Amino acid sequence: MAADDPKTLVSTAWLEAHLSDPDLRILDASWYLPDMGRDAKAEYEAAHIPGARFFDIEEISDQRSSLPHMAPPAEKFMSRMRAMGVGDGHQVVVYDGAGLFSAARVWWLFRLMGKPDVAVLDGGFPKWQAEGREVEDMAPITRDRHITVSRQNNLVKDVTQVAAASKLGDWQIVDARSPARFRGEEPEARPGLRSGRIPGSKNVHYATLLNPDGTMKDGADLEAAFEMAGVDLDRRIITTCGSGITAAILMLGLERLGRKDVALYDGSWAEWGQFEQLKVETG
Repeated sequence: MAADDPKTLVSTAWLEAHLSDPDLRILDASWYLPDMGRDAKAEYEAAHIPGARFFDIEEISDQRSSLPHMAPPAEKFMSRMRAMGVGDGHQVVVYDGAGLFSAARVWWLFRLMGKPDVAVLDGGFPKWQAEGREVEDMAPITRDRHITVSRQNNLVKDVTQVAAASKLGDWQIVDARSPARFRGEEPEARPGLRSGRIPGSKNVHYATLLNPDGTMKDGADLEAAFEMAGVDLDRRIITTCGSGITAAILMLGLERLGRKDVALYDGSWAEWGQFEQLKVETG
């Protein structure tokens, strides 16, 4: 079990012990791919951790973009968090219904907005339920809370920056998708996308960072997941995936290992895979 750290990852026991803290805010950030056949909002309404608010990844995004769930403008993030009663001085804990999947995306988003007091619940809602901990089906009463943000542009990369990194090799590009998708052997879920990977990128499937119970590996085991893929943990890293969700799991793992020079490619393959002028590798 990884050590509790309110800036990265906390255990179900830690969260239960802090449930009554006045400055704790819990967010259910469940999100699923269409082929998973799950309705995140309906599941939240049926049962969630006491006091949890529902964080809608699709709605709290830049909906001016044609790309899926891109990071929202700072003003939109502020207005949504204020309405949810999440603000300055709060310790935020994010979880999801898959174990450790989409919650890391929201952890990254808070950090992108300059709010570092945020952690992911290790093992998520499945572990919480399996341990018989309390759940409820009523949404909490919220009051507006003032929030200030300061966007940390060093934590995100756009397609131009990633293309330069691919060409120059001055950043390592690490892809969280499955090996079959990385090699171009499996079609992409989103229509119109080519199969393959960003030239020069390395593959660390997000699942290799997790234990069988959905918690994150720790220490040497976590390091090994990156090193076995040929990732040099002493060099700068850009994480990528299908649409910027599981790339954040790699970000979380690297932060747990103390690696600071890491950024996420927000457009990920949903962007790279659609432009013919961007090169693709397969095999």
